[in-house]
Amino acid sequence: MIAAPEIPTDFNLLQESETHFSSDTDFEDIEGKNQKQGKGKTCKKGKKGPGEKGKGGNGGGKPPSGPNRMNGHHQQNGVENMMLFEVVKMGKSAMQSVVDDWIESYKHDRDIALLDLINFFIQCSGCKGVVTAEMFRHMQNSEIIRKMTEEFDEDSGDYPLTMAGPQWKKFKSSFCEFIGVLVRQCQYSIIYDEYMMDTVISLLTGLSDSQVRAFRHTSTLAAMKLMTALVNVALNLSINMDNTQRQYEAERNKMIGKRANERLELLLQKRKELQENQDEIENMMNAIFKGVFVHRYRDAIAEIRAICIEEIGIWMKMYSDAFLNDSYLKYVGWTMHDKQGEVRLKCLTALQGLYYNKELNSKLELFTSRFKDRIVSMTLDKEYDVAVQAIKLLTLVLQSSEEVLTAEDCENVYHLVYSAHRPVAVAAGEFLYKKLFSRRDPEDDGMMKRRGRQGPNANLVKTLVFFFLESELHEHAAYLVDSMWDCATELLKDWECMNSLLLEEPLSGEEALTDRQESALIEIMLCTIRQAAECHPPVGRGTGKRVLTAKEKKTQLDDRTKITELFAVALPQLLAKYSIDAEKVTNLLQLPQYFDLEIYTTGRLEKHLDALLRQIRNIVEKHTDTDVLEACSKTYHALCNEEFTIFNRVDISRSQLIDELADKFNRLLEDFLQEGEEPDEDDAYQVLSTLKRITAFHNAHDLSKWDLFACNYKLLKTGIENGDMPEQIVIHALQCTHYVILWQLAKITESSSTKEDLLRLKKQMRVFCQICQHYLTNVNTTVKEQQLLKIIRDGQQEDEASKIEALHKRRNLLAAFCKLIVYTVVEMNTAADIFKQYMKYYNDYGDIIKETMSKTRQIDKIQCAKTLILSLQQLFNEMIQENGYNFDRSSSTFSGIKELARRFALTFGLDQLKTREAIAMLHKDGIEFAFKEPNPQGESHPPLNLAFLDILSEFSSKLLRQDKRTVYVYLEKFMTFQMSLRREDVWLPLMSYRNSLLAGGDDDTMSVISGISSRGSTVRSKKSKPSTGKRKVVEGMQLALTEESSSSDSMWLSREQTLHTPVMMQTPQLTSTIMREPKRLRPEDSFMSVYPMQTEHHQTPLDYNTQVTWMLAQRQHEEARQQQERAAVSYVKLRTNLQHAIRRGTSLMEDDEEPIVEDVMMSSEGRIEDLNEGMDFDTMDIDLPPSKNRRERTELKPDFFDPASIMDESVLGVSMF
Repeated sequence: MIAAPEIPTDFNLLQESETHFSSDTDFEDIEGKNQKQGKGKTCKKGKKGPGEKGKGGNGGGKPPSGPNRMNGHHQQNGVENMMLFEVVKMGKSAMQSVVDDWIESYKHDRDIALLDLINFFIQCSGCKGVVTAEMFRHMQNSEIIRKMTEEFDEDSGDYPLTMAGPQWKKFKSSFCEFIGVLVRQCQYSIIYDEYMMDTVISLLTGLSDSQVRAFRHTSTLAAMKLMTALVNVALNLSINMDNTQRQYEAERNKMIGKRANERLELLLQKRKELQENQDEIENMMNAIFKGVFVHRYRDAIAEIRAICIEEIGIWMKMYSDAFLNDSYLKYVGWTMHDKQGEVRLKCLTALQGLYYNKELNSKLELFTSRFKDRIVSMTLDKEYDVAVQAIKLLTLVLQSSEEVLTAEDCENVYHLVYSAHRPVAVAAGEFLYKKLFSRRDPEDDGMMKRRGRQGPNANLVKTLVFFFLESELHEHAAYLVDSMWDCATELLKDWECMNSLLLEEPLSGEEALTDRQESALIEIMLCTIRQAAECHPPVGRGTGKRVLTAKEKKTQLDDRTKITELFAVALPQLLAKYSIDAEKVTNLLQLPQYFDLEIYTTGRLEKHLDALLRQIRNIVEKHTDTDVLEACSKTYHALCNEEFTIFNRVDISRSQLIDELADKFNRLLEDFLQEGEEPDEDDAYQVLSTLKRITAFHNAHDLSKWDLFACNYKLLKTGIENGDMPEQIVIHALQCTHYVILWQLAKITESSSTKEDLLRLKKQMRVFCQICQHYLTNVNTTVKEQQLLKIIRDGQQEDEASKIEALHKRRNLLAAFCKLIVYTVVEMNTAADIFKQYMKYYNDYGDIIKETMSKTRQIDKIQCAKTLILSLQQLFNEMIQENGYNFDRSSSTFSGIKELARRFALTFGLDQLKTREAIAMLHKDGIEFAFKEPNPQGESHPPLNLAFLDILSEFSSKLLRQDKRTVYVYLEKFMTFQMSLRREDVWLPLMSYRNSLLAGGDDDTMSVISGISSRGSTVRSKKSKPSTGKRKVVEGMQLALTEESSSSDSMWLSREQTLHTPVMMQTPQLTSTIMREPKRLRPEDSFMSVYPMQTEHHQTPLDYNTQVTWMLAQRQHEEARQQQERAAVSYVKLRTNLQHAIRRGTSLMEDDEEPIVEDVMMSSEGRIEDLNEGMDFDTMDIDLPPSKNRRERTELKPDFFDPASIMDESVLGVSMF
C-alpha cells in the first residue's frame, strides 16, 4: 500500500466534468505515516461481528471511553456539540473542515466516529431514533434497521430529502457534497482499512432494502453518490498506474549503465500497491452496484429510479473505459420505457453526456442500433420536457453519424417544427437546421463574399421553401420561422437574398422558381420580417410578450432599419411585378407595418414612397377581394402616422382615393335605385365592388365626413321594400353602416360631444337595429344563417374542404349567438334550444355549448338550472309528439335524454352547497312538469308526463340529504293515496324517483358543510361522549314549499325559514381495521340493539288510510333495519379478517390509519424478513403517509410491484444484449 498524507491539499476530486492530471502524479507519503493496517481481497457486505469491531481505533475490543465523549458525541463542559446531521443541515461550515474533524475523530477512536456517521445517515432519513454504542457493538444491521423503523416518526411522511423550504432544498446538495468530500479526503488510507467502507456500504445496502421509503430513498442517494466518488478514486488510480507503468518502461529501456535498479524496484512496488488499491475499490463498487443499484433502478418510487439512472450516466461519462459498455448501457436503455417522465428524462440527459463526446461514439454503436427507435418515439412523449431532450439527443446522434438516422426517422422530427409547444419546436428546428442547412458545398466557399442571388444562402433559402411546400402546412410559415429563429438567424435575416430571388432573373443554368414557390418565399419572408420587428413568437407559441433586454432592443432597431432601407425601394417593384396575384399582394402589403417610417425622410426616399402609394392605388382599383382591400387599408393606416413628416403626403393620397370611391358609389347608387328600372348584373357588380372597397377602408379609417350612413340606409331600406336586393350588397351595406356607428361612438367616447351629436347617434342606432331585426327575420336571404339551429342542422357538404369551412362558419355563428345570451342581450331561456343539442352535436359544438353553460351559471345559477330542465322538457315533448305517450322507455331516444340529463348533472360539480338552490329549483320544475298533464282516463292512470321523473332522477344525487327529504315532501303534494299504492310498470318512474330521494334522505347525520375532513368527524373513542357545549349549527336554505304550485319560484326556496343542520354528528364510521379489536357484542347486544328500532306503543285504533300509511312506513323501516344489519355483519367480518391478515403494530401506525402497502422490488438478501412476521404478503412496505389527512393520501394507494406498473409492455421483451 502506498502511504500518503491523510488530507492532501493539492488533489482535486473529479466531478461530473473532466479533470486533467499531470503525468507524474503519485501518492508518496513523505513522513511515512498513515500506513494501511491490512488488506482484503473482497469488500464484505455483511456487518462485522462484535469481536471484529473492536480492532484498531481505541485499542483492542475495549469499549470507547473518555471524559469528553458520550454516545458518540463530543461534549464540552457538559454541553453536547452538534451532530454531523445538524452541521450539514445548517450548511454554514465548509464541508472539507467538517470532514477533516470527523477524520481526526476517526483516528482517535474509529468506533465512535463510525457511530457518528451511522447516526448521520439515520437522521438524514428523518428518523428520530439514535443508534447507541451498545447497539452498534452487539446488533446486526438488520436488527438496527428494524429498531430504527420502530422508532420512526409516523406523524408525517416527509423527510429531509422531500421537505419543502430553502433550507431543505440546500440540504440535498450538502448531503451529496459531504459524501463526495468524505471519500476524497479518505482516499489514501482510511477507505482501505477494511472497516469504515465495509460498515458504511453494508449499512446503506441494508437501508436501501428497507420497506420505509425515507430509509430507501436516502440510502440509495447516499450509495449512488458514494459510488460516484469511488469511481473518481478508481479513475485516479488508473491514471497513476498508467503514469507509473510509463515511468517504469522508460527506466527499463535505459542502457544498463544508466539504469537505476532501486528506482525500478520502487516503481514495481508502487505499481503493485496501486493495483491492490484498485482491486479493493473495484470490490467496493461491485458491492454497491450489485447490492443497491441492480435492485433500486427498478424501485417503485420514481425519484429513486431517477437517482440511479442519473448516477450511472455520470459513471459512464467519467470512467468510460470501465463503465461505457453494453453491460451498463442496457439499464439506461431499459429505463427509457419507464412510465414516469422524470425517469425517462434522466435517461436522455445521461445519454446526451455520452453522445456529446464524439470519441465515445464507437462504444455506443450497438446501443444506438438497439434503442434508436425508442429514442425517436420519445420525440412524441406526452411530457414536453422529455420530448425536447429526446430531440436534442437525436441532434447529437445526427452530428456523430448521419448514417444512423434513416429518412423516416428524420421525418418524424421534422414535423415537430410546427408544434405549438415552443421548446419542442425550437429543438426540432435545430435538428432540421443541422440536417439540411448546416452543410455547405466546397464551391460555396468562393461565394462567401457574394450577396443576393449569388450568395451562399441562396440555395439554403430555396431548400427552406422546398421543405415548407413539402410539409403541406402552408398556413404555418410563422411557426416554421420561429422554430429555426434561434439556430438559423443569419439565414432567415438574409432578406437581400430573398428579394433578389424574387426580382432578379435566374442565372444561366439555374432553374427559376415556380409560382407556388414564389408565393411560399414571400410568405416566409413576411414571417421573418415580422419576427425580427416584433421580437416575440407567433400566436399560440408564447405565454405573452416578455420585456426585451437592451441588447435585444438594439438588435430590433437595427433589423427594422435594415428592413426599411431594403424594402422601401424594393416593395414598389415587387407590387408592380405581382399586382394581379391576390395572395402575393396581400402578404407584400403587410411589410410597411414593420418599417421605421422616419427613414423615408432621413434617407431621402420620398420618391419611393410616392411609388408605393401609386401601386397601392392601382391594387385597390384592380382587386375586389376582401383580404387584398383590407391589406391596402391597413397599409394606409400604418403610413398615416401623425408623428412622422410623411403623414401629409400619405393623407392626401388616402383622401383622394376615398373621394373618388365615395363619388363613384353615390353616382352608381343613384342609377341603381331608380324607380321603374330593374337593375342589371353589371350595375349590381359595380355597386358591390365599390361598396366592398369603402367598407374595407372604413374598418381602419374614420370616414365620417363622407356621410356614408345616409346612402347605406337608403340602399338597405330599398332592399326591405322591394325584397330583391342582392344578398352580398345587403351584407356589405350592413357592415359599412356598422362601422359608421362604431366610429361615431368612438369619437363621442374620446372627446366631448354636443347633445345634437348624441341624439343623432341614438337615432341612427335605433334605425340600424330595426333594419338588422328585419333582415334577421327575413328567410328569403342568406342572413337567415343567423337562425342558429338551422345552421347547426345543415346537410353534408360536397367535399372535405367545404365541410371544414362550413363547420368553421357555423361555429362562429353559434359562438356569436351564445355571446348574446351571456351578455344578457336575449333571455337566458332561449339557450334551451342550444343546450338540448349538447349530446347530438358534441364533437362539433360541445366546447362552445359547455362554456356557455358555465358562463350562464356564473350569471344566475337558478335561471341556468331552469334553462337546463327546460331543454330536457323540450326534448321530452318532441319525443311525445313523435312516438306518443305509450313510448318505450328503453328506446334510444328516451335513453339519449336520460344520458343528456346525466351529463347536465355532472356540470354542477361536487360542491353541493354552491348549487343547492339551483338543484332544488330544477327538481321543483321537473316535478311540476311531470304532473302537469293529468291522464284523461282518471287518477288510476299515471299523468301523461310521469315518465319525465325517470329523467329527473339523474339529478337526485346532487341534492343534499336534508333537501332530498324536502323535495320528497313537495313530491307528495302532487301524489294521491292511490298513486302511492301502485306497483305497475307504468308507475315505475314515480317509484324510482321516490327511491332516489329516499336514498340517504332519512339520515340527518351528514354535515352540510362541504370540505370538512372525514377525520374531523371520525369517532376515535369506542364510547361516544355526549356533547357538553352548545352544538354548532349552520343556517342553511330551507326548501319552503308553498301550498300552491303556482306560487313564485323565488318563494319556493325561502331564505327566511332556515334549517338548522348539525355541523358534526357522531356517526359510525368505517375507519381503519388495523389497530382495533372488533367490537364484541354481548349476547344481549344483538345487531337489533346496535341499530335499535323504535319502540312500539299502544295506540288508539286508526282509520283505514292511516293504517295503510303506517303499514307502508313499517315496511320501509323493516327494509332499512335489514340493510343496517347486513352492513353491521359485513363490518365486523371485515375488521376480523383484516385483524388476522395484518399483525398489530402500535409503534408504527396510528389508531385509525389504513396500511399503506407498497412493494419496492426487494432484493434476495432477505435482510428484513423478520419485519414480515404474521403477514400473508410476500413483500409489504410500510410507507409513511405524507399527512394524517386522508384526502392527501390518494397518491399512496397500495402499489404491488409489477414490471408493467413501472415500464411499458414493450420493454419487457428487451434482450440483455
